[in-house]
Formats: sequence, structure tokens, C-alpha cells
Amino acid sequence: MSDSAITTARSVSAETRGLAFGLLGVAIFSLTLPMTRLAVGAAGDPQLPPLFVTAGRAACAGLLSCLWLGATRARRPGRHLLPALLVSALGTVVGFPMFLAFALRHVEASHAAVVTGVLPLATAIVAALWLRQRPSRGFWACAVLATGLVVGFAAWSGGGRLAPADGLLLASVFSAAIGYVAGARLVEEMTAERAICWVLVTSLPLTVPAMLLVWPEHHASRAAWGGFAYVTVFSMWLGFFAWYRGLALGGTMRVSQVQAVQPFLAMFFAVPILGERLDAGMLAFAAAVVAVVVVGRRMSVGAVRLRIPPRSAAAPVAASPSWRTPT
Repeated sequence: MSDSAITTARSVSAETRGLAFGLLGVAIFSLTLPMTRLAVGAAGDPQLPPLFVTAGRAACAGLLSCLWLGATRARRPGRHLLPALLVSALGTVVGFPMFLAFALRHVEASHAAVVTGVLPLATAIVAALWLRQRPSRGFWACAVLATGLVVGFAAWSGGGRLAPADGLLLASVFSAAIGYVAGARLVEEMTAERAICWVLVTSLPLTVPAMLLVWPEHHASRAAWGGFAYVTVFSMWLGFFAWYRGLALGGTMRVSQVQAVQPFLAMFFAVPILGERLDAGMLAFAAAVVAVVVVGRRMSVGAVRLRIPPRSAAAPVAASPSWRTPT
């Protein structure tokens, strides 16, 4: 076999493995919505306090990160990265899970899946504004259309009115988007796995006391604690390992497209886990939002120039403003 054939075979193999890891990461993240709903419970049957779920998942994942960083002998990030660490933590560790947990007290997970389906496009918007890029008119048209679809869905499902929970869901989307873009600064100098761990460790002085302060005073079901355990170990930690490994192996532009199935997976998982029902209207809105997001991500938003070490496993990730993250 010629050298070119061997190179091509290795490239195809890496891409296949990358897609497999990427799909695994998406599957893990898609369970975040139903598991969070399981943890906090409905307004009529509350379980764990939303603030406890927010602080607890981050605190426990941060402790796991300490063990992982120690085992891998990871170097501490420089002081110049502290602003990016703090902004990323505020967005992904505090803002996103907190707004999501409060919202899921009042709306079903399948409803939240449609609204949060605009997260990849929201991340691209934040990146374009933050990095002072000049997106194409087509990109902005997709952004406006996707937002209109989400608002229209929220009004349709709310009987013609927008509910406060929908505002919380949009707040969670943009909190995550800001955190993801700030995290792109971190992966200039470290692998994405270490970046996530350092974000969680940096948050420990806030998340551990907060977790203890809002520790549940009332009994919660085993199912609620199971949902909490899932969003702690998988949504907040291990899911990122699979997702970023997939992006590194298969390439950001190709592997990131599997995100299109995440809203649908979240909706379908909500059926057996929470007993929710899907209807044709909800599926139609979800399909429309996903289609617009996919088109929007293909529109020109300008180059993102980041100084990434060639040996960094996260190099393909930072090249795209919508490199995502934990949900």
C-alpha cells in the first residue's frame, strides 16, 4: 500500500472515531435537560432546590477535576488567563445551569430542548461580537429567523403568551454562549479537557460554600438524586471529554454537525425518563430551528485567529466560534 493510501486510510479512521466520540458527547449532553428536570422536579412536586443543583454539580465536578489534574500532573494556568477562567466559569458553571434549573421547574424538558436548540448559533453570535468580526447578512438573517422561531414556539406553547421560564431558558443559552467563547481563550494554551477542569477548579471557592449553604432541608426522591448525579458526573464533566476528543479527531466543522440531533435526542429521552409526550407541532418547530442553525453555522462570520500550540489536542476546537459546550 502506498504512503498516500495509508495516510488517507488513517484520516478516514480518525474521522470515523471522531464522529463516534462526537455522537457520544451529544448523547450525553442531550440527557442534561431531562435529568435536570428530574433533579429539580416540577413546581407542583419540587425535589432538589435549583440553586443546590447548580452549585452541587459544579462543586462535585470540580473535586473530580482536582483528582484528574493531579493524576495528569497538569500545569497551573498563568495569571493572564484568570479573566477568561472567571468569565467562562460565570457563563458555564453558574449562569447556564442556574437559569436552566429554575426554568425546568416550570416547563417540560422537551419544551426546553426546542428553545435551547439555538445555542450553537448564539455562541457564534457572541463570538462575532466579542471578536469584532463582520458576519455576512445571511448569518444575521439566520440568527433573526432562529430567534423568531424560538419566540414563536414559546408563544404557541404558552397559549399566545411568553412565560418567564422562556426568558430563563434564553438567559441560559446566552450565558453558555459567553462562557464558551471565553473558554476559547483558554484552549490557546492548554487542551480543552484541562481547560474545563481548571474552570471547575477555579469555581470551587464559590461552588463548595454555595452547595453547603443551600443543602436540601427536605427529602428528595432517589430519582432526583440520580438526576443530580448524572448532571454532575456526565453533563458537567465526562461529556466534555468525549465531545472534545471527537472534535480533535474528526475536525470541528464535520463533527460539530452532529449537534443537530441534540434537541431531538433530548425530546425523545424525556419520554421514557419523565413520561412527557411529543406532538407534531413541537417536532416541527424543533426541525425548523435545527435547520436554520445548521444553515447559519455555514454562513461566513470571519476568521477566528487564535494562537494554538500545534501539539494541543484542542486545536481543531478553537478554530470554530461554536465549539460548544457543556449543557
